[in-house]
Amino acid sequence: MAKYKIVHYINQFFANVGGEDMADYKPELREGAVGPGLKLNELLGEDYEIVGTIICGDNYFGENLDEATGIVLDMVKKCEADAVVAGPAFNAGRYGVACGTACKAIEEELNIPTVTGMYVENPGVDMFRKDLLIVETPNSAAGMRKVLPKIANLVKKIVEGEEVLGPKEEGYIERGIRVNYFAEKRGSDRAIDMLLKKIKGEEYVTEYAMPVFDRVDPAEPVKDIKNAKIAVVTSGGIVPTGNPDHIESSNATKYGEYSIAGMETMSKDDFTTIHGGYDRQFVMENPNLVVPLDVLRELEKEGAFGKLYDSFFTTTGTGTATGSAAKFGDAIGKKLVEDGVDAVILTSTWGTCTRCGATMVKGIEKYGIPVVHMATVVPISLTIGANRIIPGVGIPYPLGDPTQGEVDSKKIRMNMVKRALKVLQTPVDGQTVFETDDF
Repeated sequence: MAKYKIVHYINQFFANVGGEDMADYKPELREGAVGPGLKLNELLGEDYEIVGTIICGDNYFGENLDEATGIVLDMVKKCEADAVVAGPAFNAGRYGVACGTACKAIEEELNIPTVTGMYVENPGVDMFRKDLLIVETPNSAAGMRKVLPKIANLVKKIVEGEEVLGPKEEGYIERGIRVNYFAEKRGSDRAIDMLLKKIKGEEYVTEYAMPVFDRVDPAEPVKDIKNAKIAVVTSGGIVPTGNPDHIESSNATKYGEYSIAGMETMSKDDFTTIHGGYDRQFVMENPNLVVPLDVLRELEKEGAFGKLYDSFFTTTGTGTATGSAAKFGDAIGKKLVEDGVDAVILTSTWGTCTRCGATMVKGIEKYGIPVVHMATVVPISLTIGANRIIPGVGIPYPLGDPTQGEVDSKKIRMNMVKRALKVLQTPVDGQTVFETDDF
């Protein structure tokens, strides 16, 4: 029998349970190693054994954070684990958030050490880098073989009480922890060396990286909603049928602007989604679940607001770099200011999609336009810096619930958009989540 027991957390993809069609898979505990855990178990050596693998669908964890976390904690306790490994999640946003949430709870509530792995732009990194050991990974699972040895090495060190060295030596993402050490050269000599390298244009590494604060103050609320012009923006990948601008299904390098003038609804005959990060069947049947044109037109006719902007803006948030999303938001914000738009409703679906959407929120809001972010994975929106947030219903259908039938689903969407209009008229001092209409 091995000396140390390890529990491994993975999602439905890596357990070979299924793809997006199984993203609602409830937590399951299987005996032994599964998927990437087989290689990890080998790398850990004979003193270690993965005694159990916890499998959970990304949507289920993201939409049931408290419940899913509690179930995972019970499973880890049942296995009497000495350490827990989660992932690696690479650039899968929902997976990264699940890994980080589970690991943080395991360390805080069970006092069991954990190791996980993510790509540096995974939204889970910003959420948990100060709390956890997160091995830096490539963008995709193609780098699995390079990552697993680093994870195995860290697991053995923390279990056996060995010193964990710095991020560069061990391969984990910098946590912002200061450590005193004795350098070979005195500080003045090191400073002159860096200065000379900088003058020569040579590469150098600062010993004290300054933090980057990327927040935008909340824009002032809409004062006259009856005459306000409202625009819709989405990172949910809604495009005209045929995707005329060839927007990528992941890691988008462009956004599109498409006319909705004279349209009463987002017809499935005219629009589809090219988003590569969620189960698209519901949105392909009814694109209003992401771009709520149907209820916006009804509210416009009722006089709930002044006018709907004649175009909507769209991109695909799956794996899209924050730098690209920031450029999209800036460009969209400039145009909306020029066209006299008073407020924006911005919708997002899953993990990196929410990261992309929240980044665009900031890019637009810095021009003084209030934006409400309607997104399912609220913790990511908060981490990135959106100021006015409404939780979405579900990752594959943020605005409505087609499982309840179209009539009830549309009622849900109508109530959510009415709330959004109310939120846009509400002053906020900082980040605020509007879960109900009681405000």
